[in-house]
Amino acid sequence: MPTEILMPALSPTMEEGTLAKWLVKEGDTVAAGDLIAEIETDKATMEFEATDDGTIGKILVAEGTAGVKVNTPIAVLLEEGESAGDIVAPAASAAAPQAPTPETPRDIPAAPAAPPAPAKAAGERLFASPLARRIAAEKGLDLTQIAGSGPRGRIVKADVETARAAPRPQAAPTAPAPAAASGPSADSVAALYANRDYTEIALDGMRKTIAARLTEAKQTIPHFYLRREIRLDALLSFRSELNTQLATREVKLSVNDFIIKACALALQKVPAANAVWAGDRVLQLTPSDVAVAVAVEGGLFTPVLKDAETKSLSCLSAEMKDLAARARGRKLAPHEYQGGSFAISNLGMFGIDNFDAVINPPHGAILAVGAGVKKPVVREDGTLGVATVMSVTLSVDHRVIDGALGAELLQAIVDNLESPMAMLA
Repeated sequence: MPTEILMPALSPTMEEGTLAKWLVKEGDTVAAGDLIAEIETDKATMEFEATDDGTIGKILVAEGTAGVKVNTPIAVLLEEGESAGDIVAPAASAAAPQAPTPETPRDIPAAPAAPPAPAKAAGERLFASPLARRIAAEKGLDLTQIAGSGPRGRIVKADVETARAAPRPQAAPTAPAPAAASGPSADSVAALYANRDYTEIALDGMRKTIAARLTEAKQTIPHFYLRREIRLDALLSFRSELNTQLATREVKLSVNDFIIKACALALQKVPAANAVWAGDRVLQLTPSDVAVAVAVEGGLFTPVLKDAETKSLSCLSAEMKDLAARARGRKLAPHEYQGGSFAISNLGMFGIDNFDAVINPPHGAILAVGAGVKKPVVREDGTLGVATVMSVTLSVDHRVIDGALGAELLQAIVDNLESPMAMLA
């Protein structure tokens, strides 16, 4: 019986995507692991591999189709001895998703608990989606004991999640909270400009995600802001000396590399601030996983440098350059831009003196970094002088970090940047 190839969930939060490009055509023979398509999520374009051997019997969703829901059939795979005549039923069932209707409200009923599946006979083929296999492996679940609800008994994400949740008592369903006001409707705004020339720009997946997450952040996170000025002269001198010594290795450190390291070490010095908001609790992280905002065409990414406190400046520099380059090409995998407890947004390179950044949930804080500019200062001996001064603002989630704790964290960042040699000790 033909096997339906389903739209994959390429990240834990993915609900739909764009089938950007087919890398195969009908009649092509594929093996498990072969690349068959490029899927565009809200943040990246990722390659999709075949999970079984066979022949592409029919492509159900044309390339370029947007809004394809996860687990929608996108193609049919034929096994040896099967022909195109065997795929009439699967093709019919897949016709509807090609014309998604995102404006229709979705009422998603709770999935009934799956009955225990009989143990598979030795050598019997097990059908499971890649996401289901990964979740099962992470949770230590035996796929042979799970009944699949997909085509041909294929085990999908919902089956694994149901199995995982089955031992726990289920809370009674509650009425959904009313949606927060999101401003005037599109029609009412358009009416205001009916007699003016304009170009309507449709939102892509990234822009929709940014709009939703930033609205959520400003509506639900109780922000407060801490501001400091940092003298950079010692850092700039030290950076120049290091870059001279590292020239033979073709390494060139940026001020941002020092900022990443300073924040990572500060989170270790003030561990209570190395935390995220988890709905009804706070999760305090052990490593310093620092996210850095990277501007890309049409939006931004926040790739995460994991274990940043353990890495050298040159290692952080190389890793950041690689992540930024792949972010601009939308080639980051979800695990490379999700997670972290703290973020950095640096607009100093664009000539911005200071600004307030919006916290990226579930992070506890984000540091907004302005440009280093020459300013008159009062030296320790009371005389006047000129120094390179950088303004920073720490945006803090008050649910996670209180004022004194935030001030302690920011002081640690300032100390690291004003005494950069100590970061290498």
